[in-house]
Amino acid sequence: MTPQSAADPFDLNFEAEDEFSAPKEENWSEAVAPAEGQPDPFGDLPPLDERFSGLSDASPASAPARPNPVHEMIAGAEHALGDAPVPRITIHGFYVLPESGEVMERAAKDRRMERANTIIRPGGLPGALEAYQSQPTPPLVLIESLSEPSELLAGLEALAEVCDPGTKVVIVGAANDIALYRELMRRGVSDYIVPPFDVLQIIRSISNLYADPTAPFVGRQVAFCGAKGGAGVSTVAHNIAHSISERLQTGAVLVDLDLPFGTAGLDFNQDPLQGIADALSQPDRLDSVLMERMMARCTERLSLFAAPATLDQDYDIAAEAYEEVTQKIRGSAPFVILDLPHIWNAWKRKIVTSSDDLVIVATPDLASLRNAKNIIDLVRRARPNDAPPRLVLNQVGVPGRPEIPVKDFGQALGVTPAAVLPFDPKLFGQAANNGQMISEVGPKSKTCEALDQLAQQIARREVAPQGKTSFLSSLMKRK
Repeated sequence: MTPQSAADPFDLNFEAEDEFSAPKEENWSEAVAPAEGQPDPFGDLPPLDERFSGLSDASPASAPARPNPVHEMIAGAEHALGDAPVPRITIHGFYVLPESGEVMERAAKDRRMERANTIIRPGGLPGALEAYQSQPTPPLVLIESLSEPSELLAGLEALAEVCDPGTKVVIVGAANDIALYRELMRRGVSDYIVPPFDVLQIIRSISNLYADPTAPFVGRQVAFCGAKGGAGVSTVAHNIAHSISERLQTGAVLVDLDLPFGTAGLDFNQDPLQGIADALSQPDRLDSVLMERMMARCTERLSLFAAPATLDQDYDIAAEAYEEVTQKIRGSAPFVILDLPHIWNAWKRKIVTSSDDLVIVATPDLASLRNAKNIIDLVRRARPNDAPPRLVLNQVGVPGRPEIPVKDFGQALGVTPAAVLPFDPKLFGQAANNGQMISEVGPKSKTCEALDQLAQQIARREVAPQGKTSFLSSLMKRK
């Protein structure tokens, strides 16, 4: 807890009552006196010494720190929005209200906090002072205090005497006041949170303290997972990657992780000499130059990490290699699309639960319903503070096949399908045989429209406006 000014903010001559008392009448009138004939803009404000008067009787009944339901909805809609993970540090939290302790506990279990060692205990600021009399302070201390400002500042003065150099302190307070906030910042407090607050607000406050402005760019990772074999997850993933890059005019990298049977090379009519298997075999050597050599350039904005699609070797690759390689690939484009094979092991589980966005592709049958429910339940347990996965129902309307209605399928999973793709063997077959995407074979089809809408939902962008072609320009092209 290091003060931001050269002078010692914890000097013994400091008096909180003097610091927060109202200025002298003559100075106040000179400083804010309105111009002649103009209304007084500060006429309705109470005196400064009354601004903290409501905090003297702070109690759980008068200052509840309950999560705001609006914040919960925003958290679900934003779906993390690129929150950086918290580094490997030790965090101690001291709460006063049970509700606040519950929020801290939920934040400690979030996927973005999995590398941190977090200990949450009751006691507030007095509990922190007692604990650190006999033990060193961790890199970060999160403290809730419902005391009035003068008592809070006095407690922080005592805490500063037992804090180790470099310890960051985040205060969860009860007074939403800019004067108190500025005084806390001057005293070296890293952040000040006021209720109502939620899990993501705490996580973002912590991650922002350790954000490195010189760190490399990290793109958004979107994983595509099939509910069962043959659901068409690869086809959907490849078309979404193409739509994001070509229709939304955004850079993207498609990674085919089905090493023995991947079809991304076929679908994009590419046969690169190197691909994702080479990157996974030497993750420590993978840099931007080597990555550029291994990727195939499908279009100006879309690159491909193709799978070898051969059975000449067994792909016994550690889960850590997948995590390291995908993390490095995220630095090469705004969007990284992962085409996951229909298997279940440690590295796939890690990717499914840690990706920024997850898309589950299913067909309207009982096996897909059961498997999709298992995946969604797993993800909800592992990511309680994120939006649920997106569901795509593929091959809907096969003639003569009994199907689960789309509405019933979504209700059973508690998820509204993000896209429903009709059964169209001619369109999909022509695209697969030609090594083309749906937007190239059937740009005006309902399937292409549904895929473009799904791409917009994932990328949170609108289709780039197309310039109108004039009659004169069309005549010039014919010459």
